Order: sequence, then structure tokens, then C-alpha cells
Amino acid sequence: MKNGVAHMVTDPYFQEEHREFRMFVRSFIQEEVAPFINEWEEAGEFPLELLERMGELGLLGLRYPKELGGQEADYFKVIIFAEELNKCGAGGFPMAIAVQTDMATPPIYKFGTVYHHEKFLTPSIKGKKLASLGISEPNHGSDVSSIQTRAVRDGDEWVINGTKMYITNGPRADFVTLVTRTSDAPGYKGISLFLVETNRPGFSISRKLDKVGMRSSDTAELIFDNVRVPNENLLGEEGKGFYQLMWQLQSERMIASGAAIGLMDYCCSHAKEYIYKNGFKSDHTKIGQLMEIASEIEVCREMVYSIAYRYANGEVPSKEISMVKLTTAQSAHTIAGQVLELIGEDAADWEHPIQRIWRDSRLNRIGAGTDEVMKEIVAKEIGL
Repeated sequence: MKNGVAHMVTDPYFQEEHREFRMFVRSFIQEEVAPFINEWEEAGEFPLELLERMGELGLLGLRYPKELGGQEADYFKVIIFAEELNKCGAGGFPMAIAVQTDMATPPIYKFGTVYHHEKFLTPSIKGKKLASLGISEPNHGSDVSSIQTRAVRDGDEWVINGTKMYITNGPRADFVTLVTRTSDAPGYKGISLFLVETNRPGFSISRKLDKVGMRSSDTAELIFDNVRVPNENLLGEEGKGFYQLMWQLQSERMIASGAAIGLMDYCCSHAKEYIYKNGFKSDHTKIGQLMEIASEIEVCREMVYSIAYRYANGEVPSKEISMVKLTTAQSAHTIAGQVLELIGEDAADWEHPIQRIWRDSRLNRIGAGTDEVMKEIVAKEIGL
């Protein structure tokens, strides 16, 4: 209050349209996702009909231009979507959607041609095609520069041979945004990206993986045995795939951080509900635990939002992005474990959502760059 006039505090990140969008996504999750999570966890996949439904609602192309089927939304709607999606009661389904929206398709938009946009990106935005991202291999994951899958030029085609491992959406994907080696140049210099349709001769699924977590998303080992693709399926410039991938990973890490906030909020809500329902409002130990959890979440949230603001305004602060990805991933897994312990043996039941989040959140510390990789990046950035 100044001179008798009340001053309204302006939210630097969210306006009314953001709040409306959050409620829209939250309603969709509560009505069309959360009630079926147990069923999808048991099946090891979500129904593809839902992908098309999300495309119809405009949720699969938030940041893409309208002429490509997108919504041209600002970056904070993308963060909101990541948060709310991860309050569905599992991490698997949100991860599968994130591959579709924020991992496999951004390089297509950024580096692709009209052909790439029309054949791969727009159908993905509409939910007509399921996308996957092929990076990891049986012996290579974090060190992308060491991948062995190889593409060799043969006239107007490329012949691809190799194996990809832990590929989300792999069992049912219509195409793979594939990281390959196209020359003998050392390290990252010989890496290129291709868009490979999974109905091409020579492509096969070696096995669908039975995972400890993220069970509502399907994951596979993919085999490329003399798979031929036309030269027009090369994405971007030959030999520049590593740079293209690193560009994509910065946004992916931001989305992973927003997802971690959603997981933490979900766990905190369950802890609060447990305390109130079971008459522990006077239990200072449990209340103290909950307050520490809530405080850590708010610190992480503000860190995510402040860096997202910089990213949305054209900065790519790789040090801070690595910091926030590392911190939120560790915090999400730690908080899930703390809430599991706070609730007790009930939360350890196989159908209880908190033990599921505890299992699922472990992958946050691996995907989009392991804890160790994030620490290495930060160490270099601060001169160590």
C-alpha cells in the first residue's frame, strides 16, 4: 500500500492466458489420462488413439507455426504442458509424449525442408504419426560422439546399418529421427541425422524392453540391416548432426526440468493428502518433512522459470540449463523417495502411484544427459 493505493504484483512469467491453458491441460489429464494410467502401466503402452486426440486439441505442436499445424504458443505454455502432463500419476506416458513434441520433432522443424515438414512434422503435430529418437546404442549412450550406427552413400540413397537401444516409442513408431555416422571423421565430426520410416525393408524390432519404470511408454531395441533411405531423408547438413542434436538437447533439458516440477508437485500433493486424511496435522515431524519438501520444490520451480524466461528470450545459457536439469532431476527422485518414506508401507504397494513415481523419476537423472554429463558441462563452464 502506497499513498492509500494498493499495488498489484505482476507475475513476470504467467498471464491469464497461461492460467487458462494450465486449467485446460489439467482438466484433460484428469479426465482422459489419469483414470487409465494403471491400465496403461499394465499394458506397457498407451493407446495411439489418444495421440490423435491430443493432436486434435493442439497439444502436440504448441511451439510450431500454424501453417504446419502448430499453435505458435510461447515457451511458458510448453513448460506448463510439461508440468501438468507429469501430474498424471506416472512418468512413462508423459515421456512418450515429450519424445513426440520436444525430442524427435524439433530438429525436423529447425533443420528440415518443406518435404521433411510435410511428410514427418505436420503428421506428428496432428497425432497421425508417432515419432521416436534414435541415439543410444547397446554400447554407447551418453557419449554420442562414439556411436557406431553407420550410413553409407550409394548413389541417391544411403544404406544404414546398426542397432539402437532404449528407444522410447520404438515398438510402434512410424519413423525414427536417427543419429548415424556418415564418415570416418573422428568423434562428433562424422555424425549426421536421418529421418527413417519404420516400414522400410531391413528395419526390425529386436525386442520390446520390460523395464523397471516408465512402463506406460513402450521401449525397444531397433535393428537397421541395410536399410535404404533416399538422400532427401538426410536432415540438415551431412556431418553436422552432432551440432543439430546438441541444439535440440538444450530445450529437451528445459522440458525435463519442467516435467520434474510436475512430478514433485504430484508427490507433495499426495503427502499433504496423507497427512490430512490420517490426522497427522499435529505431527511436527511429518509436517516438518512436508515443509522441507515444499520449500525445495519452490526453489526448483523458480530456478526453472527464471532460466525458461531467458531461453524464451533468445538466450541459450548452457551452464544454467545443465544446472537446472541436474538439480530438478535429483530433487524429483529424492522427493519421491521422501514421500514414499513419509507415507510408509502403503506407498510401497505396487499399485500406489508414489512408488511408481519413485521408479519413474530415476530416469530423469539419465535421459537428456546423465547427472555425470551435466556435472561435466557445469565444471567446464565454470573453468574447472
